[in-house]
Amino acid sequence: MAVIPVALAGRAYEVVIAEGLFSRLVDAAAPFLRGYGPGRGVPFVADTNTHRLFAGGIDAHLAAHGLAAEWFVVEPGEDAKTWGVLEKLCDWLLALGVTRKDHVFAIGGGVVGDLVGFACSVVKRGVCFVQLPTTLLAQVDSSVGGKTAINTRAGKNLIGAFHQPALVLIDPLVLASLPDREMRAGYAEVLKYGLLGDAAFFAWLEANGHKVLAREPAALEHAIATSIAMKARIVAADERETEDLRALLNLGHTFGHALEAETGFSDRLLHGEAVALGMVLAAKYSARRGEISREDAARAEAAIAAAGLPARTADLGLGCDGAALARHMRHDKKAEGTTLPFLLLCALGEAYVARDVELADIAAFLDGELAG
Repeated sequence: MAVIPVALAGRAYEVVIAEGLFSRLVDAAAPFLRGYGPGRGVPFVADTNTHRLFAGGIDAHLAAHGLAAEWFVVEPGEDAKTWGVLEKLCDWLLALGVTRKDHVFAIGGGVVGDLVGFACSVVKRGVCFVQLPTTLLAQVDSSVGGKTAINTRAGKNLIGAFHQPALVLIDPLVLASLPDREMRAGYAEVLKYGLLGDAAFFAWLEANGHKVLAREPAALEHAIATSIAMKARIVAADERETEDLRALLNLGHTFGHALEAETGFSDRLLHGEAVALGMVLAAKYSARRGEISREDAARAEAAIAAAGLPARTADLGLGCDGAALARHMRHDKKAEGTTLPFLLLCALGEAYVARDVELADIAAFLDGELAG
């Protein structure tokens, strides 16, 4: 078991990691269930897959303690992060009479966490929520830190708010039901923490990543706890990304979001897969600029490929040129004219924000990667 504090001024909360947390939810979240009881159900939000897997057990567990759940169920995938679904969720919470002292429970992956967090940020100017992440990606990344958002036609996560959860409960046992592809996609974010700020952790993952992907308990808990501890330190120091520190968490994401946009934010390329390939591109582009050696770039690429993640842009068969991918980047929240801050590497385990990157040079670089 691990308990990691996210030490925000006046709004600190804990991330609890322990096997079996979902089976003892009432005890684990007792302070956050006050106000619920006979005639007043606990609001849970899930997608259809998560609801099918976990609703029965949660309903039975709550019933044994004199509680009941009210469920709002969305379709899986990025299509749930829309204005229309947000409106329905907000109306549902208001109809339940949720107050600012209540807690809404988000159970699922990053999509559900983003949607619920944003809804809670605007309903009655701020309702509390608890994160119950069920994917590795959500456990090590999106459930911690308070970034919430929905998508629009202009791009991904462009409408949102910073709204921190009151508690994050991580049960590694729930990953047993996670498809291998989703597990690998989440592992990309674990690798990210090693590449951006912990060379020793990256080396540990090179040697032990197969154990994490095999869901071996000790390796899995170590990987989750190490990742969250790093994110907690970064979020505590730069909650709203007003400095460059929190921006480091976006390593691989600028390239990755462009790849996601080109593939229609679809199952053709999962978010974690896009981030993995984005990190390969960031490493190669860093080597192109002379920031790291080509050998270090190759080492990053090898670690990603060894996990079964996409490591070659040409293999996607996108049918576009580098300029098309660079155009997607112009919608990035951080874009400034013809330049865009890029997360690059000055060493394996040390990322930095480069503010002198011209999108025209990125387009030329990507032309070479698309050609293989």
